Amino acid sequence: MNYQEILFRLLSAVLIGCIIGLDRNLHGKPTGMKTMGLVALGASLLTMASMDFTMRQDAADMAAVSRVIQGIITGIGFLGAGVIIHESTGSRVHGLTTAASIWITAALGIVCGMGSWQISGIALLLVMLLFFIGRPLERQLHQRWLQKPAAEKDAIAQHEE
Repeated sequence: MNYQEILFRLLSAVLIGCIIGLDRNLHGKPTGMKTMGLVALGASLLTMASMDFTMRQDAADMAAVSRVIQGIITGIGFLGAGVIIHESTGSRVHGLTTAASIWITAALGIVCGMGSWQISGIALLLVMLLFFIGRPLERQLHQRWLQKPAAEKDAIAQHEE
């Protein structure tokens, strides 16, 4: 990999992370552009380092890259778990979308680190589509649910269990 390719991979990861983080910033969530940019950059950097190491050793051992990716995803899982809050009163849980955002940002960083531009571009578009369309759609579905009579909601809940 030349310096231009390294720079492009790392910058694309940061850019993707910042785009996802901007959405979180605009909605007042605890993680934003800097956090998501760093998550994507770190994932990309570690992926590139492991790929570079295996190439320098003249080893076609992609298992080493796979282990690094597994380590990234495990570590990000702990970071994501830190933003999930379960209220002691009631059954409300906060932070699941933020945790999922951290996870997908790391995954996109990994993909950028591997140089898979089409995958990262399509995945980023889908993430942003979910952010922009998912919110109003969830609100609309939630309002419909709240308007149902209690007996109908209870019947549905019993059927699901």
